[in-house]
Amino acid sequence: MLTFVGLGLYDERSITLQGRDAVRAADCVFAEFYTSRLAGTTVEDLEASLGVDVGVRDRAGVEEDPEPILDAAAEGDAVFLTGGDPMISTTHVDLRLRAAERGIATRVVHGTTAQTAASSLTGLQNYRFGKATTLPFPDAHGGEGVPDSVVATIEDNRERNLHTLVYLDIKLPAERYMAGSTAADLLAAPLDDPIGVVVGQAGSEDPTVVGDRLSVLAERDFGPPLHMLVLPAMPHPLERDALVTLAGVPADHLEE
Repeated sequence: MLTFVGLGLYDERSITLQGRDAVRAADCVFAEFYTSRLAGTTVEDLEASLGVDVGVRDRAGVEEDPEPILDAAAEGDAVFLTGGDPMISTTHVDLRLRAAERGIATRVVHGTTAQTAASSLTGLQNYRFGKATTLPFPDAHGGEGVPDSVVATIEDNRERNLHTLVYLDIKLPAERYMAGSTAADLLAAPLDDPIGVVVGQAGSEDPTVVGDRLSVLAERDFGPPLHMLVLPAMPHPLERDALVTLAGVPADHLEE
């Protein structure tokens, strides 16, 4: 059996009880933290909390050489840990399919995702989010500024009056994380300085949720990573109240 367990969003306490039980019952536990990571903990603290040793795999160790994971699952009960929910990344879907090809049974223990946290913390309705996009560092995509595909995704959502969740670039193992202020600065001009909401430290006891025009957010400090940026569409009345009350968006900005 290969069980995929989502660790949730922030620290070693974010895992569900079902996930914790699966980990403790496993013969072998693997993890990857290159698609996402828990900013509020370390691998050592995670191991201490769960009472197991965790074999951390890099990208090559999951995508190019998954055999140690699959062999462990073929011989006993193996668990594969990821940040958030384990099936959000196509890499993990591919690993599950490889297990199925070998006749290995699989199951999924879900975890909280950035998408659900973005909706919950801002008060924007989940069903009104369109396609999400990822904003890379300017030096990471072979061009300058913001890729056209990012702007196109946001504009397409705007045309349909849908919110956009913008994931911010992470570079591991270099421990380089795009800040909400950097994202706001990059997007302010291409998008004509709309309202945005930066969400930081989602899943922690004191998350950051701050909304204003992107040009204003570009000058703010939103604390430690991880950050994400939400670009609201025209809000419904309840969403408008939530943006003002929960994110501190100036009410007059929403009347323009």
